[in-house]
Amino acid sequence: MRKFKEFKRIRTGLIILAIVIAFISLFVSQSLVRDLSREEHSKMEIFAEAYRTLNAADDDTELNLVLEVFKGNKTIPVIVTDENRNIINNTFLNIDIKKGDTLAYLTAYAERMRQAGNSIRIYPEEDDEEHFYEVCFDESLLLSRLTIYPYIQMAVVVLFVLIAIFALLSFKKTEQNRVWVGLSKETAHQLGTPISSLMAWSELLRDKYDDPLIDEMEKDVKRLEMVAERFSKIGSMPEPETADMVGVLDSVIGYVEHRSPKSVEFVRKFPEPPVYAKVNPSLFGWVIENLCKNAVDAMNGKGTLTLTLSEERNSVTIDVSDTGKGIAKSSWKSVFDPGFTTKERGWGLGLSLARRIVTEYHKGRIYVAHSELGKGTVFRIEIPK
Repeated sequence: MRKFKEFKRIRTGLIILAIVIAFISLFVSQSLVRDLSREEHSKMEIFAEAYRTLNAADDDTELNLVLEVFKGNKTIPVIVTDENRNIINNTFLNIDIKKGDTLAYLTAYAERMRQAGNSIRIYPEEDDEEHFYEVCFDESLLLSRLTIYPYIQMAVVVLFVLIAIFALLSFKKTEQNRVWVGLSKETAHQLGTPISSLMAWSELLRDKYDDPLIDEMEKDVKRLEMVAERFSKIGSMPEPETADMVGVLDSVIGYVEHRSPKSVEFVRKFPEPPVYAKVNPSLFGWVIENLCKNAVDAMNGKGTLTLTLSEERNSVTIDVSDTGKGIAKSSWKSVFDPGFTTKERGWGLGLSLARRIVTEYHKGRIYVAHSELGKGTVFRIEIPK
């Protein structure tokens, strides 16, 4: 239990660290974008000043530097308009003209630039503020790409991390399945020889003695045989059969009740007409037995264990409720993880195996329907009819 919680803390810490690194990368990228944006704005201020100089030039004005400024701008889209927002002498740079009305397109484009705050006014006459030119500009293609690049980068990283996590979880699940199957098959194999010997010895004792203890011993031998059969079916797809669920549950309850303290009261809430479902009685009985034994342990050998069977149109529901110590809500899902246990000597495999039997072999669901600390827990199983 402690190792399981420590693993979850480490996993959560790594996820938080990855998120922090991603946001730091995004912050640095945005800082670079802002720096480049300021640099382009400064270039446009120089461009506007060059344009003002060009318009105010006379025959003695040296225009080589002005022309170099114009030639140097090969990436930033620029449109020059007058105070009435009319484009002056088709003055625009670095803009791909689309089909249709060129003037309308440029006018609309200039308005978008102006609305974005990317415009610089030029006053030819210092005392005349009514007449001016306006240099409208947009982000360069490089800046536009850099603006969206961090988000694309984060999306790719997140996608890669998700694929990696999915692959690791799939690999982990495959390894767990192999361990489950190998352990189960080996257990069934190891139990086979002593069970056969015990069956032979019980027959020999019956021929020589007439003792009721031999009947009890044979019951336990049959019990061991059933346990070995259950283990042998793990890893294969056992054929389900139409079974009377009342009979399946009654058989399991009778076995557990006989071996539980007298202070534990077993309550059956079964409908009058038979309820049938497609199950493997041996494996499904194992699930109910596991839940009942866990409930008895949770009640410390004193309380009420209630089994409720109900039927819907397309499904059968079994509730196993106890009056034990309950489960914290944060652990409702974790109780089915391998290794999760609240017992000092528990392996934490019972509920994990129960979930595997219900979900994979019976295509159903098993979950904690309700639990309250100090008052009890309700486990619910839903299987299709």
